[in-house]
Amino acid sequence: MRRLLLALALLLPALPAWAEDVRPSAGQTVYVPVYSHIWHGNLDAKGKPQMLLLSSMLAVRNTDPDDGFTVTSVRYYDTAGKLLREFLPKPARLGPMASTDFFVEHKDDDGGTGANFVVEWKADKPISPPIIETVNAYFFGPHSLAFTSPGRAIVK
Repeated sequence: MRRLLLALALLLPALPAWAEDVRPSAGQTVYVPVYSHIWHGNLDAKGKPQMLLLSSMLAVRNTDPDDGFTVTSVRYYDTAGKLLREFLPKPARLGPMASTDFFVEHKDDDGGTGANFVVEWKADKPISPPIIETVNAYFFGPHSLAFTSPGRAIVK
């Protein structure tokens, strides 16, 4: 019995979460990882790995069926934390269940391996928080790679 309990305790963190504890919010600052390029392969004679450039799409999805919110800022930073650009010239309203996206081109490697978006949003009252994530992708010839990076609310 003790072994069974130990095995269950080790397996539980690996099981997928069927439901998330979602708390209403009237606004957040969300950090979202971006992978404008990734290192891969073996090290060359100079001790450097190969670099694969990726495009990245930031998706902001309103999950609230009744209320909208305003995206007030979408900032893109490089690995060193330098602000590269503000993607949103003025605040943008997202209605119930609406989405918007922002795109970093494949050829844009300015962000580096530690690039990130910081997204700020606010609502008139607490609502279901949006899903904010990036889809990082490479599609050329017979090769393809795509993965998501979830955003995480941070204290500003």
